[in-house]
Amino acid sequence: MSFDLELKSFLVDFKKLMVLGVGNELKTDDGVGPFIIKKLIEENIEKDNLILINAETVPENFTGKIRKEQPSHVIIVDACLMGAQPGDIKIVDKDEFAKIGISTHSMSLSYFVKYLERDNDFKIIFVGIEPETMEWGEKPTENVEKTAFYFVDLLKGSIL
Repeated sequence: MSFDLELKSFLVDFKKLMVLGVGNELKTDDGVGPFIIKKLIEENIEKDNLILINAETVPENFTGKIRKEQPSHVIIVDACLMGAQPGDIKIVDKDEFAKIGISTHSMSLSYFVKYLERDNDFKIIFVGIEPETMEWGEKPTENVEKTAFYFVDLLKGSIL
């Protein structure tokens, strides 16, 4: 199944969606998660059932907000080392993610997801984007940025 069909399928019955962008904004493509959140905010998507969080490198700091908001669906977006081409995007379901931990923050995100699921009943997916570089830099590389804009447009089209 293609990425866009997988995302649309995941979102088909959402009541409240939370999107967490994870990554280090000062390390080029590792900052793709926060980059996406900033672009979504710039798009002025005003909806009561959409919560956007720039979690940077500390998603665990937002567990209280997640519990308070009680989303029906959660998407975590981060750079993800998948052995693919830079800019490739893939949905990794929570079970697969917890087992293989492919994110650049794999250890903490795997535990983060398991912790969230203990007391919450929501659907959760991880959207991984293959980085080209994680060197110091304040903007994603061209391929990763194109994928970020693709994801932003696809998400907007799926929820609006």
